[in-house]
Amino acid sequence: MQRMRCFKSVWQLLKSSCEGATKSASSRNYSQGPGSFGLLFDIDGVLVRGRTPIPAAKQCFRNLVDRNGKYKVPVVFVTNAGNCMRQTKAEHLSHLLEVEVSPDQVMLSHSPLRMFTQFHKMRVLVSGQGPIEEVAHNLGFEDVVTIDMLREAYPVLDVVDHNRRPKDHIPATKSLRPIDAVILFGEPIRWETNLQLIVDVLLTRGNPDNSWSSTQYPHIPVLACNMDLLWMAEAKNPRFGHGMFLVCLESLYKKVTGYELKYEALIGKPSVVTYNYAELLIRQQAEALGWATPVRRLYAIGDNPMADIYGANLYNRYLQTARHTKAQTQGKTGGGGVDPEQDLPEGCSSMLVCTGVYSRDQQELPSDPAQAVTEQQIFHGHRDFHFDPSLLQPSFVVQDVKEAVEMVFQQEGWPLE
Repeated sequence: MQRMRCFKSVWQLLKSSCEGATKSASSRNYSQGPGSFGLLFDIDGVLVRGRTPIPAAKQCFRNLVDRNGKYKVPVVFVTNAGNCMRQTKAEHLSHLLEVEVSPDQVMLSHSPLRMFTQFHKMRVLVSGQGPIEEVAHNLGFEDVVTIDMLREAYPVLDVVDHNRRPKDHIPATKSLRPIDAVILFGEPIRWETNLQLIVDVLLTRGNPDNSWSSTQYPHIPVLACNMDLLWMAEAKNPRFGHGMFLVCLESLYKKVTGYELKYEALIGKPSVVTYNYAELLIRQQAEALGWATPVRRLYAIGDNPMADIYGANLYNRYLQTARHTKAQTQGKTGGGGVDPEQDLPEGCSSMLVCTGVYSRDQQELPSDPAQAVTEQQIFHGHRDFHFDPSLLQPSFVVQDVKEAVEMVFQQEGWPLE
């Protein structure tokens, strides 16, 4: 299993790379009390719509902190956004929610890339928007090339916009060293430029000086963050997300080559590795709270059935399988000591709010995976995710995040005040 293979290395990585996290959490003096659960919050469509906070979110977080502003339970914000640094997102949330949010509580779609150390010394091409070069270096990548750096080195590649074409003469190319891998952080601003240059890199084994060749297959590694087809901003209807950009890239590559675009990794909700990483952050906060018992239950609150609900349910299924396997192993060996780093939560409940992508009048998805795309019903999941309709069924459907948190505290027998 993916988690079993990387759990210990991830744990050590978190302890070293976030060495100050526990200290900063302790300095906030979380409220003390018996612990049993943690909360995972999506952001867009749950807490905010674009730059506007959802009114229920402020009310909700007033209940999640005590009179001194100290958190009562571990809280992690798990978003598929990835166009900024964690510090920036934490400051933004602190301002909107009017409570202190620390960077060690924020998990962006690209955060698990810290674990992919085998790529950190490679020359990587990064696509997205915002300070993506700084983000890449912060994640551990040492040799980073942006799309703008690539188009400046090869000025004749980007020609869709006639205003960006060379005018009087064709500048000489700079002939960069070949690209070893491609990292897709999120939807870029100029889709045509990014699509063109990424295809150029994939069809030339990372060297746009060469001619296209579809015979060199498979292509260099591609790692993609954030598979959301749609997301909710201020507009009445959902907006295109990075998942839509991936659909375009996959379609173009197959149309040109006849082959499927392959991903080395797909990161962000609904991938299990994202929830593995979020759980470790919850665990760190529980330790900072001084909880003697491990977190037993996670509640994931989101607005997107395909990303938030599918991901939480997929992770819950993983937890049940892992616990069953562990019980069988212990039964065969007669018990023995339990590694605390392997003491998994009992489960993860999914909670769907109606303030974002999802609305109660939407039609249910078909139960037959073969009918995933019909005239009326469309599967919005990524191409590489098997469609399992049961994973789209939330544990709870609530109106908004305030109602979700109130239900969790009621389930757990905790007072909110």
